[in-house]
Amino acid sequence: MMMACALLIASCCLQAQTKVIAHRGFWKTPGSSQNGITALQKADSIGCYGSEFDVWLAKDNKLVVNHDPVFKMKFMEYSKADVLTGLRLSNGEYLPSLERFLQAGQKNTTKLVLELKAHRNTKRETKAVQEIIAMVKRMGLEKRMEYISFSLHATKEFIRLAPAGTPVFYLNGDLSPKELKEIGCTGPDYQLGVFRKNPEWIKECHDLNMKVNVWTVDKAEDMEWLIEKKVDFITTNEPVVLLNLLKK
Repeated sequence: MMMACALLIASCCLQAQTKVIAHRGFWKTPGSSQNGITALQKADSIGCYGSEFDVWLAKDNKLVVNHDPVFKMKFMEYSKADVLTGLRLSNGEYLPSLERFLQAGQKNTTKLVLELKAHRNTKRETKAVQEIIAMVKRMGLEKRMEYISFSLHATKEFIRLAPAGTPVFYLNGDLSPKELKEIGCTGPDYQLGVFRKNPEWIKECHDLNMKVNVWTVDKAEDMEWLIEKKVDFITTNEPVVLLNLLKK
């Protein structure tokens, strides 16, 4: 009986522990590149809970993975996907289409934290969300996905169109926990400075049965502060540093 209780307590503590999300994958390591497939694979290899990546809808309504709106003088929204996926990243691999990226994701277990970038209009954001949801379903990855966006419209569209229970977080930092709860968000995924100004929001979120993610946290002292506050996720460019802190 005592052994069973101990195992239950250990399991609960593990579930409650802050989890690591690699920002644009684990790219700060030899042979890797931000938002590349190798970065996703390396995030999985070191045991990250999730690997975050950025998605754009190209001119021909195909989805590609990249952070900035322009890469090597090519605009994500105004270029065709085959032009964009012919560009090479810093490690030599090609800029991935979302389909190729998710195909690689099928081979590992880390959560796929997809950030849809804010597009030039809401119509294109809705189209992007529709295409993402359909592709994810077709590839059997619905239970592996989490969605985030700075666009409130895109966030609401993910909440509306993704399967019930799919984690959807808002990035912009301008809505209170209560306001996020009212629109159906899983919780905030806010920059560290927002929570430094409003530390009470962490407890408010938990009281509302919401999760808390914080980005992009690279200093050990900031990680320790957030761990003490019992945030659910930390998004970081230094996943190894955070994983080591969580082992202490």
